Amino acid sequence: MKRIKGGKRAGSGRKPVHIDLEQLEKLCGLQCTDEEIAAFFDVSPKTIERRKNHPPFAEAMARGKAKGKLSLRRSLTALAANGNVAANIFLAKNMLGYKDYFANELSGPGGGAIQIGPAPEIEVYTDEELKQLSSLLSKSDRSRQN
Repeated sequence: MKRIKGGKRAGSGRKPVHIDLEQLEKLCGLQCTDEEIAAFFDVSPKTIERRKNHPPFAEAMARGKAKGKLSLRRSLTALAANGNVAANIFLAKNMLGYKDYFANELSGPGGGAIQIGPAPEIEVYTDEELKQLSSLLSKSDRSRQN
């Protein structure tokens, strides 16, 4: 059975939207999102998603994105070569695998180990001291909830 596009009458239904592949490639070179590309061509994002299944469309997008990344890399490398410290740090971290290391080390008095003693025996507290501890704990719990 032959699939009918649009409707029963010849020429009925929505006409296919033309998307210029050169403009698409330029937009992808700017790393535009699918939503931005759809807005530019006045189509829905679903149309862009469907068109990605067509090889010429997908190839134009891939070429554009690759050219955009290459341009960005070229620009960033030029900044780094001209002494831009932030660009050098970024490239070192992303291309050379450099990392920032943070050492959070806790120590006791005089730089020694932290002494951890046994938990206090609850029987050594008077009833009044236990009420005070209970009151402090409930205040602490309330302040954390707010």
